[in-house]
Amino acid sequence: MRPSSGRRPRHTGWMRPAADSRAPRTALGHRFSVRVRILASILLVAAIGLTAAGAITFLVQRDRILASVDDRLLSRVEAARVIVSGESAVDGADGPPAATVAPAFNSTSEALEGVLARLIPDQNESAVGLLDGRAAFVPGVQIDLHLERDATFLTRVGREVSDGTVRLGTAVTPLGRLRYIAVPLTASGDDVTGIYVTAVDLDAELSELTDAFCTFAVVAVLALAAIGVVGWFVAGRLLRPIRRLRIAASRITASELQERIAVEGRDDFSELTETVNDMLDRLDSAMTGQRQLLDDVRHELKTPITIIRGHLELVDAANPGDVRATRDLAIDELDRMSHLVDDIESLAESQRFAPVARPVDLSVFTSDVFAKASVLASHEWALSGSAAGSVSLDPGRVTQAWLQLVDNAVKYSPAGSLISLGSTTLTDVELPAGRGDAVEFWVADAGSGIPEESQARIFERFGRVDTGRGIRGSGLGLPIVLAIARAHGGRVSLLSTPAGSRFGIVIPRADTAHTDGAGTVTSGQDAVGATRETPQV
Repeated sequence: MRPSSGRRPRHTGWMRPAADSRAPRTALGHRFSVRVRILASILLVAAIGLTAAGAITFLVQRDRILASVDDRLLSRVEAARVIVSGESAVDGADGPPAATVAPAFNSTSEALEGVLARLIPDQNESAVGLLDGRAAFVPGVQIDLHLERDATFLTRVGREVSDGTVRLGTAVTPLGRLRYIAVPLTASGDDVTGIYVTAVDLDAELSELTDAFCTFAVVAVLALAAIGVVGWFVAGRLLRPIRRLRIAASRITASELQERIAVEGRDDFSELTETVNDMLDRLDSAMTGQRQLLDDVRHELKTPITIIRGHLELVDAANPGDVRATRDLAIDELDRMSHLVDDIESLAESQRFAPVARPVDLSVFTSDVFAKASVLASHEWALSGSAAGSVSLDPGRVTQAWLQLVDNAVKYSPAGSLISLGSTTLTDVELPAGRGDAVEFWVADAGSGIPEESQARIFERFGRVDTGRGIRGSGLGLPIVLAIARAHGGRVSLLSTPAGSRFGIVIPRADTAHTDGAGTVTSGQDAVGATRETPQV
């Protein structure tokens, strides 16, 4: 091996990431599906419940049987004492009885014989009488349990009661598990020691309970199997929308957002499916809008770039006049591109902003906007009325939209012509959220008007109607106005004739501003609120 230099390695600015300790867990998680894990959890809980119920029931019943066996053995001893001595042996004392003396018999042998002759063993029970440790007497009936055949057991019993005490115990013998009681028994004046032993076969006593528990175990296993089969199909049925969602998500790409998931039932999964479909609709709409915006921006920027490039390629560097003209043209086109970028940014902000609404005095607000508009040169200006009262709106954004309408009127009406603006109260008009009272902030010009078939187009991004107008623009002004109106829960109105156009921003009187309402463009509002509807934008 190469010896170590004892120096720590030089830090090189990066470290190789350590192995992720969560990787095995992730791999294990992918190994089993949600369906399998749900079913495994159900089966585990059911198995634990069935096992606990069976075990508790078995133990309780077993304790009851063992207690009844002990009571039976003690009652046998008491009966033997009554037979031998004619009096009760327990006398209310707790625990096993004491040794028995047989004054009614002449010998211990006679006493044992009398006891065994009178006490007939029950089922699964046996008895034996011992004289000096040897089996001397057995019951005179047919029995299945012969204690006298197990010399080891008899020797054990004789040893346990050699001190003259009664012994209650359990022994595991070739005959089976025995619950026994042994009572020393002697007659007055007899030196022979006798022992009365009676025992119960515990295995036989517990056999019915054991058989019942085995039957329960078989039934429990079958029940678990049935739960597993039913749970497998039920879990599969409930998780089917999730599988469809996964399959649909695997097929969805940025260019393919038309995939939708079939909705079945009326449960939580169906609601999830509907929510995902709605999300896909929104994504599809957003992606479509994004692609349209990129296409429109590319189209709008291509023209000034082409113009600038063409003039730069043809400019005569030796001709100062040609250079100045080309420079002026390039600056003009660059300014137009800069205005286009500003309009795009303003439109994006308008489409996602939340209005900071506050009560605004309509008369003061109208006068302020008119004062800002009237400084624009080359036109006559008229304030044609102000609405009374107040309305809740975002004054900065509404001013921006209103001045955008003013700017349009200045561009598309002849120099020196009259431009009027004002605000009007409207009652019971159509709004995106339903009919109600509103305020219209309007601007009227004396331009050439907008053809009816083009009125919806001008509210689209980069949508313009150049016929009869001849004014260049980005085509984003009116979409900005529409976005601001929609954010306030309102819409944009339009009434256009060959003698001029009248645009208006209609905002509800109540504070119902929202950002996702569907704006409606109408063909106009006159001073008393008459409306002629046009298709929605």
